Amino acid sequence: MRLKIDYNITILVSALLAIGLVAVYSATSSGSGENAYFQRQLIYSVTGFLIMVSMPYLSYRFLERISYVLYAFSVLLLILVAFIGVKGFGAERWLAVGPIKIQPSEFAKITTVMAVARYLSDRDVNVNRLKGFLIVTLLILTPFLLIIKQPDLGTSLVFLALYLPLLFWAGLNGFALFLIISPLITVLLSFNIWALVVWLILISGFLYFSRKKWLILLAIVSVHIGIGFATPYMWDQLHDYQKNRIETFLNPEHDPRGAGYQIIQSQVAIGSGGVWGKGFLNGTQTHLKFLPAQHTDFIFSVIAEEWGLVGVTVVLLLFLALLIYLISLASVVKARYASITLIGVAAILFFHIFVNIGMTVGVAPVTGLPLPLISYGGSFMLSTMLMLGIVQNLSHNRYQM
Repeated sequence: MRLKIDYNITILVSALLAIGLVAVYSATSSGSGENAYFQRQLIYSVTGFLIMVSMPYLSYRFLERISYVLYAFSVLLLILVAFIGVKGFGAERWLAVGPIKIQPSEFAKITTVMAVARYLSDRDVNVNRLKGFLIVTLLILTPFLLIIKQPDLGTSLVFLALYLPLLFWAGLNGFALFLIISPLITVLLSFNIWALVVWLILISGFLYFSRKKWLILLAIVSVHIGIGFATPYMWDQLHDYQKNRIETFLNPEHDPRGAGYQIIQSQVAIGSGGVWGKGFLNGTQTHLKFLPAQHTDFIFSVIAEEWGLVGVTVVLLLFLALLIYLISLASVVKARYASITLIGVAAILFFHIFVNIGMTVGVAPVTGLPLPLISYGGSFMLSTMLMLGIVQNLSHNRYQM
C-alpha cells in the first residue's frame, strides 16, 4: 500500500532533522557521555516526525472546517499567558501543564495562517475591498499584539512577516501593497530628518502620478508625516533589552563584553570554520563555551565552525529546496485554502531562516528566533513539524477543490 506522505518534503525534513540532532549533540556535549539536551531533542524530533507523517490521514475538509476553532483556541491560550504564564528571560511566554511547558505563540503561527486561509478561501471575500482587508488585518494583528505584550518581539514579528505574503497571494493590488510597505520605510528613515523629507517628497510624487483624488493623497501624506514624528516616541517605549538588541545589531563592537558579545563570538566561530570546518566535536568556540545560546539561537554558528563552508552550504541548499518546493506546491494545488496555507507556512519558515542566520553573521538584530528543524526546543520543533504535517496533508489532497 502506497503511503500518503510527500516524499520530497519527507526527505528534505529528515535531512535537516539529522543535521540538527548532530549539531545539538555537539553544542551540548560535556564529555561525560550524558547529554540530556540531545536526548530530549531526539524525542522532540521523533515525536514531531510521527506527527508530520500522520497528518495526511486526517480529512482535508476537517482541517479546513476547524481552522477558526483552532485560531480561537490559540488566542485564548495567549490571553491565559498574560495571567498565568510562566516567566522566563524577562517575558511570560509559557503555560505550565504539570511538568510540561508549552509556548502557545509557536502554535498560534500556524493557526493564524489556517484562519486567514479559511477566510480568504470564501469566494465572496475580496482583499481589495475594505472589509476583507480589515478582517485579514485583525486576524493577524490580534496574536501579534498579545505576543508583543509578553514581551516577545522576535516571535511577534513573524506575524507581521505573514501579512504581505498572504495578502499578495490573495490578490491585493499594487497600490494597496505600496500603502502597506511605504510606512515601514518611513519608520526606518524617521531618525534622519533630511532622509525623511526626501522620502516624503518621493511619496508625494508617486501619489500625484497615480491620479488618485487629492483628499486621498493628502490623507496618505499626513499619515506618513505622523508616523515620522511618532517613531522616535515609539522607540522610547521599547524595553531596554529590545533597544540593546537593535543598537548591538548596528554596532556590536560598541559593547563587546555586553550586548555585542553574542554577535562577535558568533562571527568568530563562523569565520574560524573555513571551508571544511574543524570537525565534529572540535569547535573551540563551541566546546570552550565562548558562544552563548549555542544549542538554540546560535546553532548555525556551531555548524559553520565544525563543518565549515561546505556544511553551511548543504544546510542552505536544503532550506532553499524546501522553500521552493512549498511555493511550487502552492502554485499547483487546486483549493484556494490549501494554496494560501502553503504560502503562509513558507513565509514563516523563510522569516525564521533569514532572521536566525542573519543574526549569527551580524546582518540582523538578535531577536531570539530559532532555526527551523535544527535549533533545540520542544514547542518550536513540534509546531514546525505540525506545520509540515499540514503541508503533507495539503500535498496529498492537492487536486481537491
